[in-house]
Amino acid sequence: MSRVPTLSSPFLLGFDEIERVLDRVVKGADGYPPYNIERCDRSDGQPERLRITLAVAGFTRDQLDVTIEENQLVIRGRQQDDKTRQYIHRGIAARHFQRTFVLAEGMLVLGADLKNGLLSIDLARPEPERIVKTIAINEHE
Repeated sequence: MSRVPTLSSPFLLGFDEIERVLDRVVKGADGYPPYNIERCDRSDGQPERLRITLAVAGFTRDQLDVTIEENQLVIRGRQQDDKTRQYIHRGIAARHFQRTFVLAEGMLVLGADLKNGLLSIDLARPEPERIVKTIAINEHE
């Protein structure tokens, strides 16, 4: 199946990487674990802050990894089956997951906390520096 590029306008130059990122995001859209993304209040000229909260009940801190790989925030969870237990009914399975968030250029990960089965990751989006550059025009005769 061929796909029509969404960023194919001749006025959008150099956006090939963004299109590849969008493809990755769509392919990795699994529903587990559920998560929230919230905007936190700004205070005293601080940059905009965001918080990603994932529901990771049953995972310990040692079973979770939060990494930045290139421009992606990657959260992984790994649980092992307890082979010593004999279940009469098993409705809670040991699971693995990987949740990926693509970060815009300049986004900073401030830290992560695990409390009451919720993993919260705080991010900051500093205001980009506004740059105006004049390009010299050469004249040829």
